[in-house]
Amino acid sequence: MPSALPDGEPVPPDGALPSTALDRLGTTPFGVYVHVPFCSVRCGYCDFNTYTLTELGPHGAGVSTYADAALAEVELAAQVLARDGAPLPAVDTVFVGGGTPTMLAASDLVRVLHGIRDRFGLAENVEVTTEANPDSVTPQVLQTLRAGGFTRVSIGMQSAVPHVLKTLERTHDPRNVEAAVHAAKAAGLQVSVDLIYGTPGESLADWRTSLEHAVGLEPDHISAYALVVETGTKLAAQVRRGLVTMPDDDDEADKYELADEVLSAAGFGWYEVSNWATRASARCRHNEGYWRDGDWWGIGPGAHSHVGGVRWWNVKHPSAYAGRLADGRSPGAGRELLTDGQRYDERVLLGSRLVGGLPIEVLRDEGRRAVAGLIADGLVEAAPALGGGGRRVVLTLRGRLLADTVVRRLLAY
Repeated sequence: MPSALPDGEPVPPDGALPSTALDRLGTTPFGVYVHVPFCSVRCGYCDFNTYTLTELGPHGAGVSTYADAALAEVELAAQVLARDGAPLPAVDTVFVGGGTPTMLAASDLVRVLHGIRDRFGLAENVEVTTEANPDSVTPQVLQTLRAGGFTRVSIGMQSAVPHVLKTLERTHDPRNVEAAVHAAKAAGLQVSVDLIYGTPGESLADWRTSLEHAVGLEPDHISAYALVVETGTKLAAQVRRGLVTMPDDDDEADKYELADEVLSAAGFGWYEVSNWATRASARCRHNEGYWRDGDWWGIGPGAHSHVGGVRWWNVKHPSAYAGRLADGRSPGAGRELLTDGQRYDERVLLGSRLVGGLPIEVLRDEGRRAVAGLIADGLVEAAPALGGGGRRVVLTLRGRLLADTVVRRLLAY
């Protein structure tokens, strides 16, 4: 697979965490991510840890047995996080991603969710999301998910324009997006649609078509991500051979501005650089947990976790993953203990991308000194701190286009 995991230090066979990592457990929202690594085909731009069924061996890695392996890791997580009789944290958010989660039977997705519920407990207002391919969901599947406790579905639309989907090697029928959205709403699920812009050959008019089509579906949430050509992917090879052109920064900036214009006019408010929602309650709280330095456990091959400043990642291949759990061992491949400096850098990097911005008082001296220049350059604005007292820096539209520059200046890099 093209994506690689860092080396890190070894994870103990039982997955045990340092006691210091558990000290704050339960003081911040706790999430669970479940990675489903199966796809019917691999899109040329994708570098996620995914496998088509023909790539997998016959033992320990199949769709039909995957839920059992995931539930074994749920049990491991409970054992690792339990300490001196202290209660396990209730789960505030669950996000099932992929891959294509809906390649699993809906009953298996529900079974994994119920395993999390039975071992940890779910918060009263728990948010439970699954990603879905519009070609692999039916009204019955969505009704089963809703009845089983899912609250949101994120549908991979990517584009409404056939030639753009072809370049991305997305095989779904664009007409099925509308059917999937309507079926999800009928089942009582909140709906997000995911878009990609900057595909080679996509015109500004093509992108407007996709935006307007997405808005016309009346979802609760829209994500719009710039296409990134990742090393090792088929798309990267096509760019290297001159078969397609590399996405252009100026073109992607124009498309981002168009996205913000169209979505804002339709009543969507940005709350993270690449995400818009119709209301605060429609934001993806699970992703907000990542951006706000929360704790989460990642279930599945290649999944990443973070608890109390310890970050770790699982072995990538489904067979190795299932085999370790069957042997009673952690599937963790490596981990790192984040330093105070690393945690500060990540707080600035991720927190600055949010509509709530960063309180100026959390910045170090070099960051505070940079604020005036960033305001003068039109990249941030100063706003009253949430809850009163102090000030915070919030990205302007231009600042969102140059978010990496803002972060470098705040960190004095």
